[in-house]
Amino acid sequence: MKRAMLGLLLLPMVIGFSACDTDDLIYYDDEYAAPPENLAGWYYNRAVYLSWELGSGWDNDPFRVFGKRRSDSNYYLIAEVTNCADGLCSYTDVNIVPEITYEYYVASVSPSGLETASDWSVEVFVPFPDAPPAPGTAEVVALDNANYILWSNDPRNTPDFSFYRVYLAADGGDDFILGETDSEGFLDLLAVNGDTYEYFVTSVDDQGHESGGSQLAVGTPRPDYHGEWIYAYEDVPTQAGFRFSEDEMTYPILDGDSPSRHFRVEVDADGWWLVPGAGTEIFDGLFETTALKCGVGSDSDCVAIDQAPLTGYTNLDMALYPQTTYVLKVIGDDGKDHYGAVRVTLLGFDQDGAAIMIFDWAYQLQPGNPNLAPKKAARR
Repeated sequence: MKRAMLGLLLLPMVIGFSACDTDDLIYYDDEYAAPPENLAGWYYNRAVYLSWELGSGWDNDPFRVFGKRRSDSNYYLIAEVTNCADGLCSYTDVNIVPEITYEYYVASVSPSGLETASDWSVEVFVPFPDAPPAPGTAEVVALDNANYILWSNDPRNTPDFSFYRVYLAADGGDDFILGETDSEGFLDLLAVNGDTYEYFVTSVDDQGHESGGSQLAVGTPRPDYHGEWIYAYEDVPTQAGFRFSEDEMTYPILDGDSPSRHFRVEVDADGWWLVPGAGTEIFDGLFETTALKCGVGSDSDCVAIDQAPLTGYTNLDMALYPQTTYVLKVIGDDGKDHYGAVRVTLLGFDQDGAAIMIFDWAYQLQPGNPNLAPKKAARR
């Protein structure tokens, strides 16, 4: 909608001292303020946002923001703006009521107080702030110096769902936003081994309305061969390779193109794949297991693979499935054959949508020994 110029009529002021003698005329030229350009307005999360650009002749002139309900006859001055930067100005109106359409325009103000209005006004409808539902469940997979938070996807059933926010819950203080994601998973790389962390997740719709928090999910990172994670080669190739290591001081994650990798993880339209490296073979069979290793304190129905098969290996890619153990025969640092096992805990995505596999692993240090000891060689 076009807006007329408000304030005094911006024409040169002429004062005549003699009707016949033009030499006696004195002219006072009031300077125009450069009008605001490209005014835009939109609603987001219980506020109306306005932005406009500075005109080419702008000379640090302030701006006045006018607004009204569409049903009102007159505009009202609601703010004066002077904090413009990088050629842009903005104003946020939080004094709004749901189910109302508001109309705004902006005027620049010259040093003499004259206003030059924007070429048009903008209309913004304020909806009722209905927030989407919170995720129904949330849990944490504790890793080595990290936590992986995952939650249910029920908010996706809301037509206007947009993304999730992941929070670190604080005792007696302000909760801290760790990040935002449109995946049902988040990898907290700031977590430290031995410390316990509490998280909750909210959902946000496409107009910025945020739900309440999910139930709290608690996790304590800890160092061992459990809770390793690796990215898919298609998403983060530099962290997609793995090599069984002989001690906890050697980081097992390698570049997916490293010639020393024992395997790497790949993802395509057909699923997740365990891709053997040079000299690596994978047992051609799947073992559905409940743990990498059963021992003291394990559940009575614990299922694990204690001995590696001696035959039946292939160098073909193997499809990956959660809660499944894969047995591999690899060439160790000594140049001899060693057995190792990888149990997939979870196949998911991080906060950036990158495919990630969380797994436990065991490696036999004695060459040729099929006993899958996770930490050290069997006693002689």
